[in-house]
Amino acid sequence: MASRKPMNVGLKQRAVIEFLTAEGAAPIDFHWRMKLVCGEACVKESTVRRWAKEFAETSPAETDFHDQAHCSRPNSASDVQHQEKVAEIIQANRRIKVRDVSEMIEISVGSAEGIIHDVLGYRKVCARWVPHMLSPDLKLNRSQVSDELLARYTDEGEAFLRRIVTPL
Repeated sequence: MASRKPMNVGLKQRAVIEFLTAEGAAPIDFHWRMKLVCGEACVKESTVRRWAKEFAETSPAETDFHDQAHCSRPNSASDVQHQEKVAEIIQANRRIKVRDVSEMIEISVGSAEGIIHDVLGYRKVCARWVPHMLSPDLKLNRSQVSDELLARYTDEGEAFLRRIVTPL
């Protein structure tokens, strides 16, 4: 069984690369040395070269080993307003396609799919969107049907069951 790589191995290896770069060693040499010590957990040679180049351009005092926060566009397509719109659209037409939903709301297909599957909990069954769990309306309907069948059994007795269940 392969050993799992600890979370801070990359951080430790970056520190070693910075140190050996400051000493003036060649990246291929310390990649070979790191490979002997770390084994399969060692970063790739191309990564060692890239980090060594970055560390060579800055002084050791200025280096920050931790990853910087990524500036990406906020995920605005899966907010509550979009979720409500998608829910309304699916309630109105259970046969609608994900692509059509995304076009109607003007969000990406991936965002629409995420809202439908992950947030709302729908799945496609026989070309229809079906909730994974029963909605309050479906629970009420199931309860009413069960009460009606129980009342018919109470009134008609075994004759009612014979019409539903066939004998062997």
